[in-house]
Amino acid sequence: MIFDSTLRDGAQSNGISFTVEDKLKIVRDLDYIGVSYIEAGNPDSNPKDAKFFRRIKGTRLKNSVLTAFGSTRRSGIKAEEDTNVQALLTAETPAVAIFGKAWDFHVTDIIKTTLEENLAMISDTLSFF
Repeated sequence: MIFDSTLRDGAQSNGISFTVEDKLKIVRDLDYIGVSYIEAGNPDSNPKDAKFFRRIKGTRLKNSVLTAFGSTRRSGIKAEEDTNVQALLTAETPAVAIFGKAWDFHVTDIIKTTLEENLAMISDTLSFF
């Protein structure tokens, strides 16, 4: 099984800026060669990714499962109220990849919440799906 993150992680490389058309072509090519999962980006990160997810809806892939990428809910709100979580649902992909913080430094110093709230954020988000 192959999980490809070119459309998200690869797009973070210096000098890389995929257009919506580029992303659609890359999805077709990755599907053609049999990639199992295509992580297509975060539908809440920017207008271009939001447009891509609107355009790709309804596209039938032969070999691949299109996957939206996003984070757990933010601190202090419910998963169903979080715009990132809502965007993952709106993308209507067959799969989602959700990341949460695992290092206590990131929890306390970067997202500035407690370790207990971080675990609740992870649990609530996963339960929402």
